[in-house]
Amino acid sequence: MPAPHPDPDPSPKPSPWERVAAGAVHAYTATGAVLALLMVHLSYAGDVLAVLWLFLLAMVIDGTDGFLARHFRVAKVLPGFDGALLDNIVDYLTYAFAPMVLLWSAGYLPDGWLGGVVAAVPLLASCMQFSRADAKTEDHFFLGFPSYWNVAAFYIIVLDAGTGLTTAILLVLSVLVFVPVRYVYPSRTEAAWGLTMTLTVAWLALYAVILLQHPSPSPWLVALSGAYIVYYTGLSLWLTLRAPRRQEQIG
Repeated sequence: MPAPHPDPDPSPKPSPWERVAAGAVHAYTATGAVLALLMVHLSYAGDVLAVLWLFLLAMVIDGTDGFLARHFRVAKVLPGFDGALLDNIVDYLTYAFAPMVLLWSAGYLPDGWLGGVVAAVPLLASCMQFSRADAKTEDHFFLGFPSYWNVAAFYIIVLDAGTGLTTAILLVLSVLVFVPVRYVYPSRTEAAWGLTMTLTVAWLALYAVILLQHPSPSPWLVALSGAYIVYYTGLSLWLTLRAPRRQEQIG
């Protein structure tokens, strides 16, 4: 009796167009590495404002490539390509490495070797975070402060913080990387998704307006943008405290 033939794969093979589209999405994500290179170059050239604009562009790319990846089913079309790893590499460069270069080169960190030490602490903390398997939870939260060093650098520069305050901010945030607070993943966390995305887009717009007004932005606009940070942090803390209760109800 002949051996039964294995069932054919029920999923159709991706078309050439689907492969091109999926590859284009990965290329779109990878442009963040080029932006990081420009950030470092312009930081040492003293063009702080240009670097802050590049931070904004990097955030827009990071906030949209996930939607594109899911729409074009890149994980299924190109299963041999690790898009999550690419995303982590680019995020580390644009969200951690480049902001520390900017703050150090622009004089916001202590002089001499101490400035290098202060800049190294967030980089080491972020290395540990990006290497953790649970850095992004299955229900789409960031576990620990999600290495938004570009956002921290933006406010440090806009508010013209001194070296002492800047050092304190970076060290505190580095500790918070290891505190298991569940921070909202704006584009993916289901709770309050509509409100969070609306406020996130509004914050990005405020970021741009503040840069247009730099070096003398409206204090009201800066405060309004800061309200989003308060909302984001408050929602993250509330959802973290609420999580054990939900697990108890499910159990």
